[in-house]
Parts: sequence; structure tokens; C-alpha cells
Amino acid sequence: MNLEIINDQHVLPAERETWIRDLVEFAAKKLAMPEDTEMSISLITDDKIREINREYRGKDHVTDVISFAIEDDESDLPDFEALAAELNIPRNIGDLFIAPEHVQEQAVEYEHSFDREFGYTIVHGFLHLNGYDHIEPEDEKVMIKLQEEILDSYGLKR
Repeated sequence: MNLEIINDQHVLPAERETWIRDLVEFAAKKLAMPEDTEMSISLITDDKIREINREYRGKDHVTDVISFAIEDDESDLPDFEALAAELNIPRNIGDLFIAPEHVQEQAVEYEHSFDREFGYTIVHGFLHLNGYDHIEPEDEKVMIKLQEEILDSYGLKR
């Protein structure tokens, strides 16, 4: 996995970036993704994620993660996976924006460790970038089951 982590405002210590990479690599292997698949994770402040949420989703509140999948089924864009294969270039699945401060608040609220909640947030967003969603109950069952399998096998059990 070619993962770019943007932590310019140092909202998390730089050492945490290795842990993030390990978890994303682990999840990518579970999905049997090509090693050259690309994505990015931006670690941002609560204020910044609220601004993005307001501008792009019309929701004026802080959230833990926002995903921007390049291969969105609702898009009029070309089939990027096929195009990447045809041109022999890496597939880029999109971008995640994560607010670690809000993740910490949720960890306290749900009585999870920060690692468990942060891992949940990363894997949840990662699955969204890979086409999973939880809008319909049937889809939610599939996504949540896979998410829990990844987290449990990585060692982030509830």
C-alpha cells in the first residue's frame, strides 16, 4: 500500500504514523489489494474536519472521519480501477480525513482505548474507500462484519 500520511499540524505524534501504516497494510492484505494501491490519510483538527463536513456534506458538526472515495458508484467519472489496469498505473482509492481529538472523545464516550477507537476509525474509512457502506441494513452487516474481523485479527478487540 502506498499510503501518504499528512500530519502537518502534528495532531498526533509522528511515531503514530508507523502504527497507522501497519494497520492500513494489514487491512489491505485482508482485502487482497495490490501492493501499489494508493491512498492518503490527513490527520486534522476538529475545526478543520467540521469545516470539511460543512462544505462537502452539508453537516455543520465535528465528526471522526470523512472519506472521499475516487471510485464512488454514484460518480459520473470513469472506472478508475479498469483505467489503472489498462494504463499499468497504481490504483488510487481516495483520501481519508481524520480528527484524532474527536476520536479521543469517542473513545472515552464508548469506553474504548484510543487505539481501538482510532483503529476502528481508520478501518471504517478504509472500507468506505473500497466501496463498502452501511446505508442499507444488508450492506451494513457485511461492512461491520468485515471491519470487526480486521480489527479483531489485528488485536484491537472490543
